[in-house]
Amino acid sequence: MSANAQLYGFPPGYFVIRNLANDRLWDVCGDDVEDGAEILLWPEKEKSLVETLRNPEANNQVFFIDTSGALCSRSSGHAIDIEEDRLVIRHRRPISQPYPNEYSHPLPRFSYSRETQHITASFQCDPAYPPPAAQTSTAWMRKTYVLSSIPMPKPKSLLDNASAFLSSAVVTPISFFSGGTAQRKATPEDVFSGDIDLTEDETLEQDRGVEGEADDSSELLRKLRVLTIGQRDAPAEGESARKRRQWQVLPLRTSAAHRRLLK
Repeated sequence: MSANAQLYGFPPGYFVIRNLANDRLWDVCGDDVEDGAEILLWPEKEKSLVETLRNPEANNQVFFIDTSGALCSRSSGHAIDIEEDRLVIRHRRPISQPYPNEYSHPLPRFSYSRETQHITASFQCDPAYPPPAAQTSTAWMRKTYVLSSIPMPKPKSLLDNASAFLSSAVVTPISFFSGGTAQRKATPEDVFSGDIDLTEDETLEQDRGVEGEADDSSELLRKLRVLTIGQRDAPAEGESARKRRQWQVLPLRTSAAHRRLLK
Protein backbone atom coordinates (compact mmCIF):
# COMPACT_ATOMS: atom_id res chain seq x y z
CA MET A 1 0.00 0.00 0.00
CA SER A 2 1.34 3.42 -0.93
CA ALA A 3 1.93 6.22 1.57
CA ASN A 4 -0.82 8.31 -0.03
CA ALA A 5 -3.37 5.50 0.28
CA GLN A 6 -2.61 5.10 3.99
CA LEU A 7 -3.57 8.72 4.67
CA TYR A 8 -7.20 8.10 3.64
CA GLY A 9 -7.67 11.63 2.31
CA PHE A 10 -5.94 13.41 5.20
CA PRO A 11 -2.72 15.38 4.65
CA PRO A 12 0.66 14.12 5.83
CA GLY A 13 1.99 15.59 9.05
CA TYR A 14 -0.10 17.46 11.62
CA PHE A 15 -3.42 19.17 10.94
CA VAL A 16 -6.45 20.75 12.61
CA ILE A 17 -10.07 19.94 11.72
CA ARG A 18 -12.64 22.74 11.55
CA ASN A 19 -16.42 22.43 11.27
CA LEU A 20 -17.97 24.51 8.48
CA ALA A 21 -21.19 25.23 10.38
CA ASN A 22 -19.79 26.66 13.63
CA ASP A 23 -16.07 27.28 12.90
CA ARG A 24 -15.01 25.20 15.92
CA LEU A 25 -12.11 22.75 15.95
CA TRP A 26 -11.80 19.16 17.08
CA ASP A 27 -10.53 19.33 20.66
CA VAL A 28 -9.51 16.66 23.17
CA CYS A 29 -11.61 17.61 26.18
CA GLY A 30 -9.49 19.20 28.91
CA ASP A 31 -6.30 18.22 27.05
CA ASP A 32 -6.82 14.85 28.71
CA VAL A 33 -4.55 11.89 27.95
CA GLU A 34 -6.59 9.27 29.82
CA ASP A 35 -8.27 6.41 28.03
CA GLY A 36 -11.80 7.38 26.97
CA ALA A 37 -11.25 11.17 26.94
CA GLU A 38 -13.84 12.62 24.57
CA ILE A 39 -13.22 14.62 21.38
CA LEU A 40 -15.44 17.71 21.31
CA LEU A 41 -15.66 20.94 19.32
CA TRP A 42 -14.16 24.10 20.81
CA PRO A 43 -13.20 27.55 19.48
CA GLU A 44 -9.76 27.82 17.93
CA LYS A 45 -7.03 28.26 20.57
CA GLU A 46 -4.18 29.07 18.19
CA LYS A 47 -4.72 30.87 14.87
CA SER A 48 -1.25 30.36 13.42
CA LEU A 49 -0.69 27.25 11.31
CA VAL A 50 3.10 27.65 11.48
CA GLU A 51 4.68 25.11 13.81
CA THR A 52 7.30 27.46 15.27
CA LEU A 53 4.72 30.15 16.03
CA ARG A 54 2.10 27.95 17.67
CA ASN A 55 1.43 27.67 21.40
CA PRO A 56 2.09 24.05 22.47
CA GLU A 57 -0.91 24.25 24.78
CA ALA A 58 -3.08 24.14 21.64
CA ASN A 59 -1.78 20.69 20.66
CA ASN A 60 -4.97 19.07 21.92
CA GLN A 61 -6.57 20.56 18.78
CA VAL A 62 -4.00 18.95 16.49
CA PHE A 63 -4.26 15.50 14.91
CA PHE A 64 -2.32 13.24 12.53
CA ILE A 65 -2.45 9.91 10.72
CA ASP A 66 0.12 7.47 12.08
CA THR A 67 2.06 4.82 10.17
CA SER A 68 -0.73 2.26 10.67
CA GLY A 69 -3.33 4.61 9.17
CA ALA A 70 -4.97 5.42 12.52
CA LEU A 71 -6.20 8.93 13.28
CA CYS A 72 -4.37 10.17 16.40
CA SER A 73 -4.23 13.11 18.80
CA ARG A 74 -0.97 15.02 18.87
CA SER A 75 -1.18 15.99 22.54
CA SER A 76 -1.43 12.40 23.79
CA GLY A 77 -0.15 10.43 20.81
CA HIS A 78 -3.08 8.03 21.25
CA ALA A 79 -5.45 6.89 18.53
CA ILE A 80 -9.09 7.90 18.12
CA ASP A 81 -11.77 5.28 18.71
CA ILE A 82 -15.57 5.35 18.64
CA GLU A 83 -17.46 4.57 21.84
CA GLU A 84 -21.21 4.36 21.20
CA ASP A 85 -21.55 7.51 19.05
CA ARG A 86 -18.68 9.53 20.58
CA LEU A 87 -15.07 9.96 19.52
CA VAL A 88 -12.63 9.13 22.33
CA ILE A 89 -8.92 8.75 22.98
CA ARG A 90 -7.99 5.10 23.01
CA HIS A 91 -4.78 3.58 24.39
CA ARG A 92 -3.50 0.56 22.46
CA ARG A 93 -4.84 -2.59 24.09
CA PRO A 94 -3.88 -6.27 24.06
CA ILE A 95 -6.09 -8.78 22.29
CA SER A 96 -8.62 -10.39 24.62
CA GLN A 97 -10.96 -13.26 23.81
CA PRO A 98 -13.50 -13.59 22.40
CA TYR A 99 -12.09 -11.13 19.86
CA PRO A 100 -13.30 -8.61 18.83
CA ASN A 101 -15.12 -7.20 21.83
CA GLU A 102 -15.98 -3.82 23.33
CA TYR A 103 -12.65 -3.62 25.15
CA SER A 104 -10.38 -5.08 22.47
CA HIS A 105 -11.17 -4.50 18.80
CA PRO A 106 -9.70 -3.07 15.60
CA LEU A 107 -9.68 0.72 15.52
CA PRO A 108 -12.17 2.37 13.14
CA ARG A 109 -10.78 3.79 9.92
CA PHE A 110 -11.44 7.51 9.40
CA SER A 111 -11.50 8.88 5.86
CA TYR A 112 -11.74 12.44 4.54
CA SER A 113 -13.34 13.26 1.19
CA ARG A 114 -12.05 16.44 -0.43
CA GLU A 115 -15.09 16.45 -2.72
CA THR A 116 -17.84 16.28 -0.10
CA GLN A 117 -15.72 17.46 2.85
CA HIS A 118 -17.22 14.62 4.88
CA ILE A 119 -15.29 12.58 7.44
CA THR A 120 -16.58 9.02 7.63
CA ALA A 121 -15.71 6.04 9.77
CA SER A 122 -15.54 2.42 8.67
CA PHE A 123 -15.31 -0.71 10.80
CA GLN A 124 -13.76 -4.13 10.37
CA CYS A 125 -16.44 -5.68 12.58
CA ASP A 126 -19.89 -4.89 13.98
CA PRO A 127 -19.39 -1.73 16.14
CA ALA A 128 -21.99 -3.05 18.61
CA TYR A 129 -19.56 -5.92 19.40
CA PRO A 130 -22.27 -8.55 20.00
CA PRO A 131 -21.30 -11.69 21.96
CA PRO A 132 -20.32 -14.73 19.86
CA ALA A 133 -23.58 -16.53 20.69
CA ALA A 134 -25.71 -13.65 19.43
CA GLN A 135 -27.42 -13.82 16.05
CA THR A 136 -25.12 -12.33 13.44
CA SER A 137 -26.39 -9.26 11.59
CA THR A 138 -24.77 -7.58 8.60
CA ALA A 139 -26.94 -4.45 8.74
CA TRP A 140 -23.98 -2.40 10.01
CA MET A 141 -22.13 -3.07 6.75
CA ARG A 142 -24.84 -1.29 4.74
CA LYS A 143 -24.73 1.87 6.81
CA THR A 144 -22.55 4.96 6.51
CA TYR A 145 -21.02 6.48 9.64
CA VAL A 146 -20.68 10.25 9.20
CA LEU A 147 -19.14 12.69 11.68
CA SER A 148 -21.26 15.71 12.47
CA SER A 149 -21.44 18.67 14.78
CA ILE A 150 -24.56 18.71 16.95
CA PRO A 151 -26.32 22.09 17.27
CA MET A 152 -27.00 23.60 20.66
CA PRO A 153 -30.00 25.97 20.75
CA LYS A 154 -30.14 28.64 23.41
CA PRO A 155 -32.22 27.77 26.49
CA LYS A 156 -35.93 28.29 26.03
CA SER A 157 -37.77 30.93 28.00
CA LEU A 158 -40.71 30.19 30.29
CA LEU A 159 -43.03 31.38 27.54
CA ASP A 160 -41.42 29.01 25.03
CA ASN A 161 -41.77 26.08 27.43
CA ALA A 162 -45.43 26.85 28.10
CA SER A 163 -46.15 27.06 24.38
CA ALA A 164 -44.39 23.75 23.70
CA PHE A 165 -46.31 22.11 26.57
CA LEU A 166 -49.67 23.16 25.18
CA SER A 167 -48.70 22.19 21.64
CA SER A 168 -47.71 18.69 22.74
CA ALA A 169 -51.06 18.26 24.46
CA VAL A 170 -52.88 19.18 21.25
CA VAL A 171 -50.73 17.09 18.93
CA THR A 172 -50.67 13.94 21.09
CA PRO A 173 -53.96 14.02 23.03
CA ILE A 174 -54.19 10.27 23.59
CA SER A 175 -50.81 9.79 25.22
CA PHE A 176 -51.03 13.10 27.06
CA PHE A 177 -54.44 12.75 28.69
CA SER A 178 -54.76 8.99 28.97
CA GLY A 179 -51.32 8.42 30.41
CA GLY A 180 -50.34 6.18 27.48
CA THR A 181 -46.68 5.87 26.66
CA ALA A 182 -45.54 7.47 23.42
CA GLN A 183 -43.48 5.33 21.11
CA ARG A 184 -39.80 5.57 21.99
CA LYS A 185 -37.43 6.99 19.41
CA ALA A 186 -34.17 5.29 18.54
CA THR A 187 -31.07 6.75 20.15
CA PRO A 188 -27.41 6.46 19.15
CA GLU A 189 -26.79 4.32 22.23
CA ASP A 190 -29.45 1.85 21.05
CA VAL A 191 -27.79 1.41 17.69
CA PHE A 192 -24.22 1.07 18.88
CA SER A 193 -25.11 -1.16 21.84
CA GLY A 194 -26.99 -3.55 19.56
CA ASP A 195 -30.32 -3.23 21.43
CA ILE A 196 -32.07 -2.52 18.13
CA ASP A 197 -31.19 -2.81 14.47
CA LEU A 198 -32.40 0.03 12.29
CA THR A 199 -33.42 -0.70 8.72
CA GLU A 200 -32.07 1.28 5.77
CA ASP A 201 -35.13 3.52 5.60
CA GLU A 202 -34.77 4.54 9.28
CA THR A 203 -32.44 7.06 10.84
CA LEU A 204 -31.44 8.08 14.34
CA GLU A 205 -33.62 10.61 16.12
CA GLN A 206 -30.41 12.57 16.74
CA ASP A 207 -30.02 12.94 12.99
CA ARG A 208 -33.69 13.36 12.11
CA GLY A 209 -34.78 15.89 14.72
CA VAL A 210 -31.78 17.80 16.01
CA GLU A 211 -30.37 18.95 12.70
CA GLY A 212 -33.32 21.25 12.15
CA GLU A 213 -32.67 23.16 15.36
CA ALA A 214 -30.91 26.48 15.69
CA ASP A 215 -27.32 26.54 16.87
CA ASP A 216 -27.48 29.82 18.76
CA SER A 217 -26.39 28.93 22.29
CA SER A 218 -23.73 31.14 23.87
CA GLU A 219 -21.95 28.01 25.17
CA LEU A 220 -18.48 27.56 23.66
CA LEU A 221 -18.64 23.77 23.50
CA ARG A 222 -20.36 21.77 20.78
CA LYS A 223 -20.70 17.99 20.66
CA LEU A 224 -19.11 15.88 17.95
CA ARG A 225 -21.06 12.74 17.11
CA VAL A 226 -21.09 9.81 14.71
CA LEU A 227 -24.37 9.67 12.78
CA THR A 228 -25.50 6.31 11.43
CA ILE A 229 -27.03 6.77 7.97
CA GLY A 230 -28.96 4.07 6.11
CA GLN A 231 -28.84 3.66 2.36
CA ARG A 232 -32.36 5.03 1.90
CA ASP A 233 -32.06 7.94 4.30
CA ALA A 234 -32.65 11.34 2.75
CA PRO A 235 -29.66 13.70 2.68
CA ALA A 236 -29.42 16.42 5.30
CA GLU A 237 -31.85 19.23 4.55
CA GLY A 238 -30.86 22.87 4.69
CA GLU A 239 -27.48 24.54 4.35
CA SER A 240 -26.77 24.55 8.09
CA ALA A 241 -27.54 20.86 8.44
CA ARG A 242 -25.26 20.04 5.50
CA LYS A 243 -22.43 22.17 6.87
CA ARG A 244 -22.56 20.39 10.24
CA ARG A 245 -21.33 17.31 8.39
CA GLN A 246 -18.62 19.18 6.50
CA TRP A 247 -15.07 19.78 7.65
CA GLN A 248 -11.99 21.78 6.68
CA VAL A 249 -8.69 20.01 7.23
CA LEU A 250 -5.91 22.57 7.69
CA PRO A 251 -2.34 21.22 7.57
CA LEU A 252 0.30 22.74 9.83
CA ARG A 253 3.51 23.84 8.13
CA THR A 254 7.10 24.48 9.16
CA SER A 255 7.43 27.94 7.58
CA ALA A 256 5.25 31.02 7.15
CA ALA A 257 4.18 30.20 3.61
CA HIS A 258 0.80 30.80 1.97
CA ARG A 259 -2.07 29.30 3.99
CA ARG A 260 -3.28 26.17 2.24
CA LEU A 261 -6.71 24.66 2.76
CA LEU A 262 -7.29 20.98 2.09
CA LYS A 263 -10.70 20.62 0.50
